[in-house]
Amino acid sequence: MKLLDQALDFEPLPGPLKAWRAVVNEGQLLAFAKAVKQTGGRLVSLWGSDERDHNCDHNRDHSRQCGFTLHVAFAISEGLALLTLALSAENPAYPDLAEIFPTANRLQRANFDLLGIRATGGDPRPWLRHANWPANFFPLRRDVDGSQQFEIHNEEYAFVTVEGEGVHEIAVGPIHAGAIEPCHFRFSIVGEKVLRLEQRMGWVHKGIEKRLEQLPLAAGYKLAGRVSGDSTVAYAWAYCLAAESLSGCTPPPRALWLRALLLERERIANHLGDLGFLGNDAALAFGFSQFLRLKEDWLRLSGELFGHRYLMDCIVPGGVACDLSADGSTQIFRQCDAIEREVHILAGIYEEHAGLQDRFLTTGQLTPELAAELSVSGLAGRASSQPWDLRTQNAIAPYDQLDTRIITQRNGDVAARVAVRFDEVFESLRLIRCILTQMPQGECRVPLPPAADGAFAIGWIEGWRGDVLVALEAGAQGAIRRCHCHDPSWHIWPALEHVIMGNIVPDFPLINKSFNLSYSGVDI
Repeated sequence: MKLLDQALDFEPLPGPLKAWRAVVNEGQLLAFAKAVKQTGGRLVSLWGSDERDHNCDHNRDHSRQCGFTLHVAFAISEGLALLTLALSAENPAYPDLAEIFPTANRLQRANFDLLGIRATGGDPRPWLRHANWPANFFPLRRDVDGSQQFEIHNEEYAFVTVEGEGVHEIAVGPIHAGAIEPCHFRFSIVGEKVLRLEQRMGWVHKGIEKRLEQLPLAAGYKLAGRVSGDSTVAYAWAYCLAAESLSGCTPPPRALWLRALLLERERIANHLGDLGFLGNDAALAFGFSQFLRLKEDWLRLSGELFGHRYLMDCIVPGGVACDLSADGSTQIFRQCDAIEREVHILAGIYEEHAGLQDRFLTTGQLTPELAAELSVSGLAGRASSQPWDLRTQNAIAPYDQLDTRIITQRNGDVAARVAVRFDEVFESLRLIRCILTQMPQGECRVPLPPAADGAFAIGWIEGWRGDVLVALEAGAQGAIRRCHCHDPSWHIWPALEHVIMGNIVPDFPLINKSFNLSYSGVDI
């Protein structure tokens, strides 16, 4: 069943992505969402925008009704399908999509906290607000400038309680002993077995999307690249792809190949770190020290060649801010050979270490059925037999010339997520060699042309954790009117609540690290 063949007026979005947009009514939105679910598609993101400042008699986009709009993005076999629903200014409500895609729940709650548009039915609890601003104050509305300050109150959050003989709760966080971001984990347990976990996030809301509305279109990449620091390349590329698409800009071929090189270096850096920490959480300090040593070598060369260890601000609108010399290419080839040799040895040690495998196997199992139900993508999804990878399925240059192999496992446990990381390291090393061999010569950057007021486009990039989406609308005189940044962790955090059930409390750090989700990416 081809979803784009349904009776909706889909129009292609600008840019190289296979992406389409249709303006729909409530019935069409629900029917399409159900069709996506039935055909194996998934929810990518859900966000809103305030259109009340537009003149009702204008000749602009007919999706605007001088009220609000809801945007819902789906991944389908054909590519990305974006549905836009116009909402009234007086009663901006829309049907609850969490009944079809459960992970829409948190997106809908955050949407209300920020914009004041509410799903009818569903979970009414706040998600981001934390009583940091009044309940009738909505930061993303156009008549709010973001400068207001309010007295902070203690919020009584209605956690779900589990009752019964021997049941008690363990509250962990939001402040943790390690250098990690804040999140409150509420465990309901019997003995050491976890019956239920509920997360409470949003402790460090940063107002990124509001701040982006105050920046020029050509400068927003810097802030977008800091939504989640370990995915700076993916976010910056997604932002720049959106900005270039709505401006009609085509970066030079060499710049696109350099972007792919940077993205694969980001992927490997994170996998190396995670493999070390997973060994550490299972009491194999040797693995921790070896992988952290390899990651440090990898980051140092990135800093030497590209000016930043984590590759921040390397991808810019119109291309890249750095080039690679012939000597730099030689250094990367040598490093790839050295890293590959050592990771092969370490993979053998991990596979043969009985204590490690005892901790990894069957722990924190995310079944393929549950992964599909929760729209889980990225390495977590691929470890649970969900073959989603934009480098193959919605490949843009240069990935359309690289034949990326999708790495999958089926068991969905910690061991499967470890195996995916090992194989993706080897695949990314192969891709880096192909990129260096095939990369054309030429310039690395062109100017970003001005965009028309109201122009809209999407950037969608396969980051190391999963697919990163940036939806961008241009404003007047080179400004940003609306920029929505979406992290794949929105869909995977709820999966963590499920996979911990039936496991013991001491396994939670290991299970949590096996996903290594972004806190900052869902608290923007």
